[in-house]
Amino acid sequence: MAKKAKAYVLDTWAVIAYLEDEPSGEQVEDLIATAHEEQIPIYMSVINVGEVWYTMAREISEAEANASVKTLHDLRIQFENADWELTQEAARFKSQNKMSYADAFAAALSKIKKADLVTGDGEFKPLDGEIKISWV
Repeated sequence: MAKKAKAYVLDTWAVIAYLEDEPSGEQVEDLIATAHEEQIPIYMSVINVGEVWYTMAREISEAEANASVKTLHDLRIQFENADWELTQEAARFKSQNKMSYADAFAAALSKIKKADLVTGDGEFKPLDGEIKISWV
């Protein structure tokens, strides 16, 4: 039996899939519901929340971007600020891997929180093993 996650970190890819009702979004929705039932915390870096916001603002509108962030709050996802420990870990991931800086923050938060990173973004494949990834 697979070991139950102690916490989850959502990356931007997973949140956009959820918000835009993409096929993987249902898996993200189920994971969030299960995490709440089992009282497992769910985190996002504010860097990734900002990435969600600008993606929705660019694709739809600022009003929709604001509504998306409200949805994340309503889902009780905990926003984590980028202190030096998180930023340095993100910078280390970025320096050693081909990935976006925002993705590096999701990976760093996952490592620091000892949480499963929830994603379907292939940029994280090289990190599978250094951090635990829940693929959706």
